[in-house]
Amino acid sequence: MKKLSTFLFVATIFLAACGTSNQKSANDKTDSVTVNETKVDPADVITGKLILISTAKLGQPINIKFTVYNHADTAAKFCKWHTPFEKLMSKYVDVTMEDGSEPNYQGAMAKRMMPPPADSYIALKPGDSTSVDFNLADAFLLDKPGRYTIKYNATNISGIVVKNSLEVNLIK
Repeated sequence: MKKLSTFLFVATIFLAACGTSNQKSANDKTDSVTVNETKVDPADVITGKLILISTAKLGQPINIKFTVYNHADTAAKFCKWHTPFEKLMSKYVDVTMEDGSEPNYQGAMAKRMMPPPADSYIALKPGDSTSVDFNLADAFLLDKPGRYTIKYNATNISGIVVKNSLEVNLIK
């Protein structure tokens, strides 16, 4: 009986983690950035969005705003680990050039004990949001002009669902 309940518990956790989502994208273009966005799924209580703050020029900071939203009618929290809210402690975005190559990540990689302590969470009131700015060039060696796609990759750790990718045109 004990083996059966252990199996059922593990199977339940596994199935809960294996969700799928249908994404419909719409393109919104400006002179130096394209944002691919999808509609918010009601099941996604905490969502995030990446926005380029200014024109991206080679050798200069590439400032990006990361905004987190609480779509629930109750308070919700997210883990700040693997987000820009904790400064540069991990590779929380994937960066890819238009030819498929990836620039070198040059930031820190923190190893952590699980579960995260209580002070690792940020609470949001119902319908509230919070933002932080970060410089992509602090974490990646971006030494070639061209189009880069930035995608948040740490949903499983932070609990933040970011469905948009950010396309940045890095100019000389």
